[in-house]
Amino acid sequence: MQDSRDNLVQGRTRWRRFAALMVPSAVVAGGIVVGMANGAIAASLNVSGSTFQVAADRLEGEGFTQYGGVAVDKDAAHPVAVSGIRSADLYNMCQSVNVGGAPVTVTIKAGTDPAHPAHADDLLIGMDELRGDATFKNIKIGVDAGPLGGDAGAFGQKADHVTINDLGQVARYTSAGTFRLNNLQLKVNLGDPAQFKCVPWGPLNEAPKG
Repeated sequence: MQDSRDNLVQGRTRWRRFAALMVPSAVVAGGIVVGMANGAIAASLNVSGSTFQVAADRLEGEGFTQYGGVAVDKDAAHPVAVSGIRSADLYNMCQSVNVGGAPVTVTIKAGTDPAHPAHADDLLIGMDELRGDATFKNIKIGVDAGPLGGDAGAFGQKADHVTINDLGQVARYTSAGTFRLNNLQLKVNLGDPAQFKCVPWGPLNEAPKG
């Protein structure tokens, strides 16, 4: 199938195939947070075009799945690793996002009390990058992504449990059935966005210079 310009659908197909191929090398070593990839959300999703950061001292997740997907904004299609966790606890979670290219960064912190971490059910995320120390229990790599929510026949993986220490990620979208942010702290920060990153290495939309 092709659009009126005879190229859009073909471009998305290439991105989707590329995303499926990149998952084993880029994400198996640190497969992250989030969501129940049970087909309720398609592997291709329209997004704002902005990325955001999420960090946590530790993630504990039950029911992990992962496959390649595409995040489409008004300008381009971006390959992402779509990861899901049926039930996830995030300890000392931090999220940061730059607002519209301006020198304004919104930060959210939650789960700072070890006894009351942030908690998400049916959490799903499309990410560009992930870092951390990950341990999987009963992992199966190379399964059909179709039953997980991705494209039938594409690369997928799943595990009964995942633990990630020193979690850091750059993402394009997140969804959850429920997301409980214990001890929520939201702050609007004015100034150089680099000062307010949750992870020092991840991209965050920079304010215009000059």
